[in-house]
Amino acid sequence: MQSVIRIGSRESALAVAQAELVRQEIERRHPEVRTELVTMKTTGDKILGKSLEAIGGKGLFVKELDQALCEGKIDISVHSLKDMPMEISDELPILAFSARGDARDVLIYKPGREELPKCPVIGTSSKRRTIQMRKLFPDASFTGIRGNVQTRLRKLAEENYDGTILAAAGLERLGMNRVAGRYFSVEEMIPAAGQGILAIQGRKGEDVSWLEGLNSPESQAAALAERQFVRALDGGCTSPVAAYAKVAGREIHLTGLYYDESEEWYFTDSVAGNVDCPEALGEKLALTMRKKADNR
Repeated sequence: MQSVIRIGSRESALAVAQAELVRQEIERRHPEVRTELVTMKTTGDKILGKSLEAIGGKGLFVKELDQALCEGKIDISVHSLKDMPMEISDELPILAFSARGDARDVLIYKPGREELPKCPVIGTSSKRRTIQMRKLFPDASFTGIRGNVQTRLRKLAEENYDGTILAAAGLERLGMNRVAGRYFSVEEMIPAAGQGILAIQGRKGEDVSWLEGLNSPESQAAALAERQFVRALDGGCTSPVAAYAKVAGREIHLTGLYYDESEEWYFTDSVAGNVDCPEALGEKLALTMRKKADNR
């Protein structure tokens, strides 16, 4: 076994906190292993003035880390699964899925407020969040906002926003639950596929016995179902397609969101099946919803 395991992460405070959780868990389970964090700024972190759709999608958050893995500069990388592209190189597989954190989205109010005003301006660059928020707040308008958690909160305080939306798991991992305004249930706001789950990515075929115990079978099943649903609908990294799977015993319950961009409408549907076939379940729900959309 190598002397030090190098864990790659983006430079943001949240990314580092998440990588640190993985690092601590590796050392807790395998005290003979030494680890270190290697951070880097990705293209997606550098270009904040444009939407992800305009600059190439979520792949820009993993490009540099993938390259570092390929070049042997790091041994694993840690990502928010929701920020990973649907298509991943066979040479750089996901080796483990963390236990899922809070999958919900959270509305954050401008400092000093406890609710949104009439006709609020909500900062979000997510189509998924925008189309669902329009149903909850039909009088709201939406303006793009990008950056890490701290950047978005600063923009919320200083610029013309009445609220913004963040992932609950990120706030929790940063110890910032105090800024949360309203938590949306996963029925009100279906999360992005993989939201709340950390993905540990590495090189194919290498001995990673020091990751033993880190993978959550429940998270893995949920992630595979959700990501296959999005993949089957040709949902790209900027697509408003959303999915959330809940594992209960041997059953997995999957809810998905289908959005028709040409007509600007969406609907949701659910399916349940055996936990041993999560990808087949995601495929089934996607095909069912596509047929419903075509027959509308």
